[in-house]
Amino acid sequence: MEKKINFNIISDNSTDGHGGFGVGTLSLNSMSPVIISPEDGEAYIDMGAMHAKAAIEKRIKFTTDKADSPNGKLYWIVWVTVGRKPEGFYYGGVAACDLLVDVEARRGFKILADHVNKMDKSLKGRIVVDHMDETSKHLLRDFLQTHKPEMWENAEPELHEALA
Repeated sequence: MEKKINFNIISDNSTDGHGGFGVGTLSLNSMSPVIISPEDGEAYIDMGAMHAKAAIEKRIKFTTDKADSPNGKLYWIVWVTVGRKPEGFYYGGVAACDLLVDVEARRGFKILADHVNKMDKSLKGRIVVDHMDETSKHLLRDFLQTHKPEMWENAEPELHEALA
C-alpha cells in the first residue's frame, strides 16, 4: 500500500517574540510542492522539491535554455501554502512554475528565480495558475479537492475560479 503524503502543517514558530537567532527568517513549514504531470495525468506531493531534489529532478542537469531539452517532458511544481482561518485550514496560496525534463538526455529546463518567486507568491497567499494549461489545472483541482476536501471547501473563491 502506497503511503499518502499530506500537506505540511506545523505550528509553533520558534522565533516568536524573543528577538534572537532566526528572527526575520522565512518559514516554509506551511508549504508543500505538488508535482503535476499533464502527460501522465497525475498529481502528487514530493517534498524533495523544496530543495530541488524531487524525483523528477534527480540526475538532471538544468539550464535556462529550452533548446537544451528538445524532448523534454512538461511538469509543473505547484507551491501550495496552507493557511488557517476560524473555519479551519485552507489552501491559501497556490503558485505554479514549469520545468521540462528530458530523462534520456539527462537535461532539463527550469528557471530557479521563477521557482523562488512563485514560492514567495504562494507564501503571500496569491493564486498564480493562469499560465498553466487546462489539463494541468484540472489535475491540480482534482488533487486539491480529493486530497483534503475540507481545505478545498475553506479556500477562497479566487482559487475555485482560477481552477474552474
